[in-house]
Amino acid sequence: MIKHYPYKKLGSANHGWLKSKHHFSFANYYNPTRMGFGKLRVVNDDWVEPGMGFPSHPHRNMEIISFIRTGAISHQDSAGNKGITKEGEIQVMSAGTGIVHSEYNRTKKPLTFYQIWIETNKFNVTPRWESKKFPTKDASELMLLASGYPEDKNKALFINQEARIYAGKLAKGSIIEHDIKHQAYILASAGMFKVEDSSANITMHKGDGAEISQTKSIRLRASTDCEIIIIDTIE
Repeated sequence: MIKHYPYKKLGSANHGWLKSKHHFSFANYYNPTRMGFGKLRVVNDDWVEPGMGFPSHPHRNMEIISFIRTGAISHQDSAGNKGITKEGEIQVMSAGTGIVHSEYNRTKKPLTFYQIWIETNKFNVTPRWESKKFPTKDASELMLLASGYPEDKNKALFINQEARIYAGKLAKGSIIEHDIKHQAYILASAGMFKVEDSSANITMHKGDGAEISQTKSIRLRASTDCEIIIIDTIE
């Protein structure tokens, strides 16, 4: 089953320096029918003005993943971690027992990124942060970026949950099959593509989201050059 959430119907916030689209209830946006999707709790499509960002603030017992679409984000936290994550890279932070961090756009260009929160399956772990660069060229399949499964330890960044995050750029005309282990949320990071399963198909435009459930495989057809993110996690 596929349920489509067009970009125009998402929750939104405009703070001047920060513009956000919320796929689920977050901060001042509250929708009782959109409180998450399984263990996936937050997906924010954020735009941050050059020189601006999020001052130091705390998190606890949550897996927080940032997928950088354009620009770069500067991270610093109370555990002593510090780094810059650029376009085509992701960062993962396990908040665990508690961590205070800041995120800023220190560049002269706007920053766009997806902020993804996944509920943890291990409480009060030691806080941690890491980032990694992945290939951004057109591919024949989506690449595994983050995973909570032991067998993926050397392939992707680790998260404390039975979940996998995939992403990749597909060239116009590409058709790929992608297996779903549990249920998945798909993000159209760029371009336009179709999502098909055995009973339905939808067209995804830039910024859209879609829930995939009760199916073990989907087909992705790139109508234009596009970038796709899939978050596969338990209910």
